[in-house]
Amino acid sequence: MPTRDRSLDALLDLDGQTLVIDDEGRVVRFVIRRTDVTEARPYGLSYSLTLHDRSGRRLMGFDNAHAVERPGGKFMEQPRVYDHVHRGAEDEGKPYEFVNAGKLIEDFWIEVDRILALDEE
Repeated sequence: MPTRDRSLDALLDLDGQTLVIDDEGRVVRFVIRRTDVTEARPYGLSYSLTLHDRSGRRLMGFDNAHAVERPGGKFMEQPRVYDHVHRGAEDEGKPYEFVNAGKLIEDFWIEVDRILALDEE
């Protein structure tokens, strides 16, 4: 019998949550849904984990809502990927290697902590 992925349960339980995380009014938002398994979403999840400032502007986010280009030379065609991270409001996204739900949650909070630490400097 396969082992149940409790980190997937934890990720799905976050769906719809908005949490105020500091005195500056920054919030994190979670939107996670099961989807059909497709080439774009081979693990059957649609997700968006984001950090926002007080005004609602996205500061950072992990999602798989749209495809992004992989880095590569002009003579090297790379397939587009859907899992990516946005670092900043204007960033179009850089590829993110989705390993599992637990690693996604961990990587998200590491990046949130990094951004908050930068503001404290």
